[in-house]
Amino acid sequence: MLRRKALLAGFMASMAVPALAADLYEPPVEEAPVVTPAPEPVDFGGWYIRGDLAYRQSSLRGIDYMTYGFDDCNCMIVPGSKSFDWGKLKGGFSFGGGAGYKINEHFRTDLTADYWFKTNFDGHTSDLVSESTEKSKMSALLLLANAYIDLGTYSGITPYIGAGIGGAKVKWDTVYDPNTTERNPGASNWRFAYALMAGASYCLTNNLIFDAGYRYSHIQGGRMFGWDASSAGPGFDRGIDTHEVRGGLRYQFGGNTGCSAPQVAYEPEPEPIYTK
Repeated sequence: MLRRKALLAGFMASMAVPALAADLYEPPVEEAPVVTPAPEPVDFGGWYIRGDLAYRQSSLRGIDYMTYGFDDCNCMIVPGSKSFDWGKLKGGFSFGGGAGYKINEHFRTDLTADYWFKTNFDGHTSDLVSESTEKSKMSALLLLANAYIDLGTYSGITPYIGAGIGGAKVKWDTVYDPNTTERNPGASNWRFAYALMAGASYCLTNNLIFDAGYRYSHIQGGRMFGWDASSAGPGFDRGIDTHEVRGGLRYQFGGNTGCSAPQVAYEPEPEPIYTK
């Protein structure tokens, strides 16, 4: 009888152990709050150099020149003025370079110098008794201080707009009529100039950027040719408007060009914290 009671008590005790274990208190697990560090500001500032090639098409706003007639009544030479019937410049190429600074993600500025290779000029003049064919060549050195607004980078492409102001040294060769001995010495002078630009750049590497765009520039009018004893003169063009298609490279030495996303350091997962 005692043995049977002992066995019964042992069986009951073995059944109670799992229930007791299930009732043991387990402390809750609380995860530490994730603290995301504030991203460090990206420094976009950096010096850069650039080189550009362009094809241009220029037009003249008009050409005026002095004439001289003889007044039979007063026996004296009377000056007057006339205009070319028309005058056209052919297309030509230019090469330029410059240096600038990228101030921030959306603003940069640079100084540029562009040499316009010589282009042919054809013109025509006439009066009541004669006509004349005029020929020459024109070249120029264009110096500009420019500012640009970058409109954001999308898949490595950054559209932009810009404007520039400066001066140009315009050089005209001798203006002559191939059918006569008429020769007027060409003039060379500095003039006011400004430009408007639009285009887009594309990241080739983290520092090298391809730039393609359009530029309109206007050069103020000035003396075109001088006086010749066998002809009229001097002559003045009323200004030169130029449309250019441009392509070139920019190399930025420092700062973030925006060509690559900033690298984020690896942050390990926080260890869980157990509370009582």
